[in-house]
Amino acid sequence: MLSLETFHQLQSAEGMAALSAAQALAPAEATLLPSLAQLRKTFAPELAAAALETVMLRQRARSKFSRADAMFFTREALEQASGELVARHRAARYHGMAQPVYDVCCSIGGDALGLALAGLAVAGSDLDPLRVAMAEANAAAYGVEANVTFRLADARTFQAPAGAVLFFDPARRRTSRTDTRRRVFHPDDYEPPLSLVERWLGHTAGFGVKVAPGIDYDALPYACEVEIVSVAGEVKEACLWFDSLRRHVRTATVIDAQGHVHALHSVDVSPVAAMPPRRYLYEPDGAVIRAHLVEQLAQLLGAVKIDDTIAFLSSDIHSPTPFARAFEVHEVLPFNLKRLRSRLRELDIGRVVIKKRGSPIDPQVLERQLKLSPALPHAMTLVLTHVLENPSVILCTPVAG
Repeated sequence: MLSLETFHQLQSAEGMAALSAAQALAPAEATLLPSLAQLRKTFAPELAAAALETVMLRQRARSKFSRADAMFFTREALEQASGELVARHRAARYHGMAQPVYDVCCSIGGDALGLALAGLAVAGSDLDPLRVAMAEANAAAYGVEANVTFRLADARTFQAPAGAVLFFDPARRRTSRTDTRRRVFHPDDYEPPLSLVERWLGHTAGFGVKVAPGIDYDALPYACEVEIVSVAGEVKEACLWFDSLRRHVRTATVIDAQGHVHALHSVDVSPVAAMPPRRYLYEPDGAVIRAHLVEQLAQLLGAVKIDDTIAFLSSDIHSPTPFARAFEVHEVLPFNLKRLRSRLRELDIGRVVIKKRGSPIDPQVLERQLKLSPALPHAMTLVLTHVLENPSVILCTPVAG
């Protein structure tokens, strides 16, 4: 584990040389030991290991941070850190609010960076001195150190000034008896627990709390907005918004591959009918599903469900939307392996992509059982699901765009 002393060594001239040497080795998990042995010929063991770990974490962090190659992380902190796109999106909600924004449990500064890049003043705090030091270094990497201050503080004893605005990011992992870190899902198991927000309710102007995307809504005894965020089709984070920062009941936010932000909010809608699939099938984005907004999306698209318990929608008209992926339906069959295999051969299908929702079938096992010939010219997407309570397979192809 990286110590604060070794981290400071990484920031010295010798540490910079060690990082450069580690970078030149292009390390990977498979070459970790030989790379470490090579570095230890020149640098002290602790510094060599820290440099190698930092370079490998920077490689992983490039999908989250545009300046990852100048930043510092621990493995756990990187896993839980908000990516740059998400942090900057969230920061927009704080515009016009009191400053500084108090970033409680700031860790290595992912959200503080987003707030600072939006031109907001930030006061970050964390109980871990190593993470505070890394947050300071990461702010310098982005050139926003003048906008942020970091200090050691325990969130359990943090006293928010009256009328302040906060962002709170409790840890969602705990150390087990075997000294490994495990995910926790119930908010009472966060560190510190989510119940800490009770001391801020009605006292601050507003605050946001980062939580696990799979959080159980029934475990939230608070009046708050739940926002689920996905990036390029993958659910990344969830945030609870309180007091004046709360705008809706639930929100699904989709950030597309180009960085454009799209939001779908909860509204009262009539129940959506379940009917057989029509010409187009829609697979809602994971943020829409986790925010419980499938019915809102159905209303937006003029679509129906294909089953009361399945989050697939269908309509006769293709309506492009950032909130779902569309497929053109070719056939709907009751699931039967022998019949499916025969039909795919009749259609000259040599390649398939198998998706499932509500089906116990293993897609990899099914693909082997289909015994397709790669020499056949066509491809098809198979959707294993329920249609009006019946196990079915939908033969379809993705709609471009």
